[in-house]
Amino acid sequence: MEKITEIKELKLMSNTIRKDIIEMLAEAKSGHSAGSLGMADMLAVLYFNTLNHDPKNPEMKERDRLILSHGHVCPVRYAAMARAGFFPVEELKTLRKLGTRLQGHPHNLALPGIESTSGPLGQGTSLTAGIALAAKMDNKKFKVFCLVGDGEINEGQAWEAFMFAAKHKLDNYIIVIDRNYIQIDGNTEKVMPLDPLDKKFEAFNFHVITCNGNSVEELIDAFEKAKKVEGKPIAIIANTIPGKDVSFIEGKHTWHGRAPNQEEKEKALKELNEIEKKIKEGE
Repeated sequence: MEKITEIKELKLMSNTIRKDIIEMLAEAKSGHSAGSLGMADMLAVLYFNTLNHDPKNPEMKERDRLILSHGHVCPVRYAAMARAGFFPVEELKTLRKLGTRLQGHPHNLALPGIESTSGPLGQGTSLTAGIALAAKMDNKKFKVFCLVGDGEINEGQAWEAFMFAAKHKLDNYIIVIDRNYIQIDGNTEKVMPLDPLDKKFEAFNFHVITCNGNSVEELIDAFEKAKKVEGKPIAIIANTIPGKDVSFIEGKHTWHGRAPNQEEKEKALKELNEIEKKIKEGE
């Protein structure tokens, strides 16, 4: 698909995705708000600027692969995919409803463009490593992106996958850590400290890139740099704000698995509409 290179347009798309998330979760009356909102900029950049993909031909062989390891934040991916043209935007309102293709975790047999079914945290890191190795063995040039939550890499399986990727020098393996410092029980550094996370990945022989995961400019730069790395797997530590741009959700781990009610929906959409206006005015 044709890439969006205009920063203003990418910011507007991020904001649209956030509004979609609020609408979806309020309609479903369940789901994960904080992480989904925090990753809107990341998914906007991936789907509209970075990934080699075609919504009209989602199985094209040379496509980049995108694995969402922490599948509970799938509302943000669904919104980005719908806006990119994988399925009708109207279908977003079916999230988590009986018979929907938009389940609470992505299901690869239900929806075109979903590479894997997710559920147990940590497994996406291993799955992505396997896909990346297979691509190397078949002399394929596509990149394999794995989006992973920071709390998720408490799982030992993740670090086994990282050792595997480093051993095989999988420079087509790009781990993107949603570094928002929250998990279901609270702040990551109180539950199970991860810092210094960059040093940990460097010790595992990764090329490490740190960026502001809520800046479309920094995300574009980080992904472009990652695609040029040779001989090492890549870890992008994307610092994000959970609940980004919705004042009463921002930074609150209590919104990890909570959906807005109707009153909260209206308040959130009002704030996002104000942000949209400022973006259009160039503020």
